[in-house]
Amino acid sequence: MESQTNKYLALILVTFLISLYYHPISATPQHGHAHFVLVHGAGHGAWCWYKLIPILKSQGHNVTAVDLAASGIDLSRAETLLSINEYIEPLMDLMNSLNVDEKVILVAHGFGGLAISKAMELFHDKVHMAIFVTALMPGPTFNFTFLSKGLVRWQAPLLDMKFIFGDGPNNPPTLSIGGPLFLSLNMYDLSPREDVELAGALVRPQRLFSNEDIDTSLVLTPERYGSVNRIFVVSEKGKTLMKEFQLWMIKNNPPNHVEHIQDSDHMVMISRPLDLGDRLLSLAKKFA
Repeated sequence: MESQTNKYLALILVTFLISLYYHPISATPQHGHAHFVLVHGAGHGAWCWYKLIPILKSQGHNVTAVDLAASGIDLSRAETLLSINEYIEPLMDLMNSLNVDEKVILVAHGFGGLAISKAMELFHDKVHMAIFVTALMPGPTFNFTFLSKGLVRWQAPLLDMKFIFGDGPNNPPTLSIGGPLFLSLNMYDLSPREDVELAGALVRPQRLFSNEDIDTSLVLTPERYGSVNRIFVVSEKGKTLMKEFQLWMIKNNPPNHVEHIQDSDHMVMISRPLDLGDRLLSLAKKFA
């Protein structure tokens, strides 16, 4: 009971902190100022960007951090999601609400790479650039089934990762959630202890989607997805998505530009927020 209470208190606190910096879609950003849209990874939410948001906003940029379905403070429950399209719908809704002449910089972490890839395909004319921060990066000839082979090859130890078999023990698991060991040793191993505790209080179960569902929902084309400037940020010491896997994705689906961040764990925005912030600000100028 006490741990559940602490979880709700932590969620309220982080929601308040993000609300200080969150701006809903409004007018097109002023000349010279970008609009960053931040998309979290598996089990996380908009809250995980709380260190990065003020860095970007301090330079006059507009920032929107998105909660995907059943993530962060979104009221959906993971077990009710039927497809990845439902999971990424909040980002699609946001893209639909943009002004006609507005373009954004999409920034994804981890599993969120699938969400921004879909947005690049559907809204290529509204995306100035897409930045994959140690994120899954499929492509027109590099679908999720192929990508998942690399995930298996360079898989981090699962440790106390919990799987839930909502369709019965003889079927694939439907949900997963990282336990304290997985979070502290695989995801937040170079992050402050306070952030490890925060994550332990706020991470939510992640819906697991089939390869077939993802491949069917995520059909990417050179004409649309391929027309967007694409940047990959490598976390040199990341364990959840190991460096070898990140470089393998880059080889199979070359982006326009690659950045490398040293001494960062998987949670780059938590362990190296200043470094990541500087890279994003520089990229916004470079590809202006």
